[in-house]
Amino acid sequence: MSFPARLFFAWACFFRVLFDGAFAARANLVRDALPPAPAPEPVKEVKELKEAPKPEKRAPASIDAALQLLALFQREGRFVDFLEQDITTFPDADVGTAARVVHEGCRRALHGHGKVEPIHEAEEGKKVDVPSGFDAATLKLVGNVSGKGPYRGTLQHRGWRVVGLSLPEGLAGFDATIVAPAEVEL
Repeated sequence: MSFPARLFFAWACFFRVLFDGAFAARANLVRDALPPAPAPEPVKEVKELKEAPKPEKRAPASIDAALQLLALFQREGRFVDFLEQDITTFPDADVGTAARVVHEGCRRALHGHGKVEPIHEAEEGKKVDVPSGFDAATLKLVGNVSGKGPYRGTLQHRGWRVVGLSLPEGLAGFDATIVAPAEVEL
């Protein structure tokens, strides 16, 4: 999953956990139920050492696009301000009001520069069939998963796929790490 996709997914999950108690409870159960990563099995015997094929070298991914998207969320919805603010002392009504403003601005920024669509066409809460050999990148099974597919379960989240993203081109000398400049009123 690319960094911009993970960033957007984390942002979406943040608000979903914040405003949907049932989703937060399910997310907490899934988090607590995740088993630790299994330790690799020890190699028993090596008869012949072969040189492993060298993976293709890819250019390091540029994070400029992710930083531009973050800057857009900041400019339109004050997203970074919201995340960096300690809201533990604020009344819930104030947090809700702030979240509504952040949501509106960030949604406007997303729709102005990108297009996302649900991965699954069914409505959340409906029963769905999952065929054998499904694409694990687009569908994740949660709960009591055993045996081989096909499976039948309840759709908890439709998922999101980015189908378009158009970010402004950086100008010469553009520093993508500056998400929002400091402001001084005179």
